[in-house]
Amino acid sequence: MQRILSTQLSHQIGESVRIAGWLHRRRLLKSVAFLIVRDAAGLAQVVVTDPTVRAAVESLSEETVVEVTGTVIANPTAPAGVEVVEPAVRPLGPPAVPPPFDLYRPVLTATLPTQLDHAPTALRHPSRSAALRISAAAVAGFRAALDARDFVEIHTPKVVASSTESGANVFALDWFGRPAYLAQSPQFYKQLMVGVFERVYEVGPVFRAEPHDTVRHLAQYTSLDVELGFVADHRDVMVVLRDTLAGMLGAVRARAGAALATLGVEPPEVPAEIPAVHFTEALKIAGAPADEPDLAPAHERALGEWACREHGSDFLFVTGYPMAKRPFYTHPDPARPAYSNGFDLLFRGMELVTGGQRLHRYEDYLAALAARGEPVEPYAGYVDAFRHGMPPHGGFAIGLERFVARLTGAANVREVTAFPRDLHRLTP
Repeated sequence: MQRILSTQLSHQIGESVRIAGWLHRRRLLKSVAFLIVRDAAGLAQVVVTDPTVRAAVESLSEETVVEVTGTVIANPTAPAGVEVVEPAVRPLGPPAVPPPFDLYRPVLTATLPTQLDHAPTALRHPSRSAALRISAAAVAGFRAALDARDFVEIHTPKVVASSTESGANVFALDWFGRPAYLAQSPQFYKQLMVGVFERVYEVGPVFRAEPHDTVRHLAQYTSLDVELGFVADHRDVMVVLRDTLAGMLGAVRARAGAALATLGVEPPEVPAEIPAVHFTEALKIAGAPADEPDLAPAHERALGEWACREHGSDFLFVTGYPMAKRPFYTHPDPARPAYSNGFDLLFRGMELVTGGQRLHRYEDYLAALAARGEPVEPYAGYVDAFRHGMPPHGGFAIGLERFVARLTGAANVREVTAFPRDLHRLTP
């Protein structure tokens, strides 16, 4: 008899079935025992009345993996309105050692550090696994939205020779006796691949050795990167980003409806045109000094509240960040060279995306590096490609974990990350 999942039981009323999963919960009453079996799809109720089967079940602890064969009957009070009766219960392993928290409770009561210390088990809880299902759906939507627009998925090195991209801290390692580094982003490579495919994207890990210990930062996270050629300026990039976000949220609705329901989440609509303000105007809205070079988290929150209040939007573009705060490859605004053709996208008052138009002329790269007092040599393999013809181009990067955290309302990005890596955590 082929195994079926819990969600398929409602189509098998009156039939003999075989299910298997984890013993999520036992209720041992005087004359009957109720077992809740959890599998990848959900929960199934099993009713045990046979004394012999009951005696065997009493020795099984929660989280023991079991196989159950029995008959499906309707019961409106059971999960999905059905239950399995007259069962035979067979353990598929030894009785499980009880985890340090109760997975059958609606809410995990353990502290987040305890959950992370025992992540392989904590992730079994529906609230934790739901966030990961949403993450998977978002990535599927990201890929589908870009595939439909003739983007090509690429895969770039995560071990690189240069430690100087964007001036951020990097993780150093030994590469057969030579110094190497974990990649901070696929930025250089995705730009170079615009010269091959015109439109590219990548889903992959990035590494930032910055000593942040906040609820929004990780030392390793998943970056959803996009780059496209033949743009007029950064506004073309913003249009693609808007459509990509709409595709991601559409896929989350279509593919992760049960996970959304588990967490009580209703994904927002992406406006047909996301509101945008220039950086100088954003400072005024946030009540920040006019000479502020960047937006602090408090400024972002104020801007998120303004966007919701004035435009009914959970999203807001802030354009024209000062060139002093943008990487050297950023294209300046031709009309206001002190400001960039770059942007951030705020999602519910937090930076989610950074992007913009890039330089595409070799001479401009030499000038940009010279203006910052940086040598060309560490960037030679990157900059040299621009001697051979590159179109005007731009792109963006979305932090996947931060996106899911904002979408689900998680207080800490680690709540939606399977095995977070940060300043203090290298295991499990």
